Amino acid sequence: MRLIYSFLWWLALPLVLTRLWLRGRKEPGYRQHWGERLGFYGAHAGTDAAGAAAGSSSPQAGPVLWLHAVSVGETRAAEPLVDALLAEYPASRIILTHMTPTGRATGKALFARHGARLQQAYLPYDTASMVGRFIRHFRPAICILMETEVWPNLIAVCSARGVPVVLANARLSERSLRKSYRLGSLLLDAARGITLVAAQTEADAERVRSLGVANVAVTGSIKFDVVVPAAALTTGAALRSAIGARPVLLCASTREGEEELILQAYLQARSTLPADLLLLIVPRHPQRFDEVEKLIAASSLSVARRSQLTLSDVAVSLPATTQVLLGDSMGEMFAYYAACDCAFVGGSLLALGGQNLIEPAALGKPVLIGPHTFNFALVTEDAIAAGGAQRVADAAALMQAAAHLLGDSAARTSMGQQALAFANQHRGATARTLDLLHSFALR
Repeated sequence: MRLIYSFLWWLALPLVLTRLWLRGRKEPGYRQHWGERLGFYGAHAGTDAAGAAAGSSSPQAGPVLWLHAVSVGETRAAEPLVDALLAEYPASRIILTHMTPTGRATGKALFARHGARLQQAYLPYDTASMVGRFIRHFRPAICILMETEVWPNLIAVCSARGVPVVLANARLSERSLRKSYRLGSLLLDAARGITLVAAQTEADAERVRSLGVANVAVTGSIKFDVVVPAAALTTGAALRSAIGARPVLLCASTREGEEELILQAYLQARSTLPADLLLLIVPRHPQRFDEVEKLIAASSLSVARRSQLTLSDVAVSLPATTQVLLGDSMGEMFAYYAACDCAFVGGSLLALGGQNLIEPAALGKPVLIGPHTFNFALVTEDAIAAGGAQRVADAAALMQAAAHLLGDSAARTSMGQQALAFANQHRGATARTLDLLHSFALR
């Protein structure tokens, strides 16, 4: 099956590269570093998080720890683990790989403080020759895959070369499990080649064990260990100052189709919402910023963009007539959460699986979430049970719940405190994951 899979990869490669080029029309980052995606690394391949050239010729001694975070969410989730690994292994350096330009940009912003100890590159496409070139160039001592990434050839090549493969912060939904079984021996053989899995929940662990992985432990979600950067709080305070005393409903990480539902529900519910409410919408994917702005304008709502606000100017203020603020910046999600009064976490109004609600909870914000949260099922249910989150059936119910919270400061404060307590209660996954790495993979 893996031979057939590899053949199909080579067969599809011209189409994959064509799609990459076409995506580059909206996101220029897709047209950069193509050699890395094919497993070609020159003497100065990869860049460190501060932007300097680096690669196997880096002067850093010690083991190379390879950590793969496919895009923005996984990269942000990896922050506590990256910091802990570099602190625990002071002679080591990390090669951080991604699949998307936004993931790479997020990594650059998050990890610039580590300088040459952290390099970034794109993950090569999953053929044995491309992955083999990557491993020969960087010579990693370990491969750590964040959350749900399982690549059959990558795992097979690592196994053949004695590189342990760890799945960290792992989650596996019932839907993903069914897909794995449909792929048969291809995914089952790959799963059995994984050295260690640190799962978020016992349910995730059981599903992973059913695939045949030998070493599986429950560590919790590393996302609970993310420390809110002081700079993000400063930016959030500046943004809030620019907005003023108006109530702010944040719709974060919204996906295609959701903004239209939110805007329609907002227009229909305006008589029940605070008259001066500011609707703050932050699409998950930056290539959709312009599209969402057009949707807002088509709804006859006045809109401003975050990129138009120069927050360093103490005199800056958002016009009181602005009804919708479009969050069109990268790396400022914590700032948006800090600036809001209550937060809806997107990807959940439609059957998309939801997004991470830990960040608003960690800032003590009451959280609203839609009906579709299968990617974060347990953490969502736990947050609801703790009183820090509320599930809404649809966009209309979202506006109804927001109207209640924004009109009742005692209920809003209580729900925010319960969200913060929930987030604090679940910290510690990074330390548990590090202990497992000591025991199984980095002895």
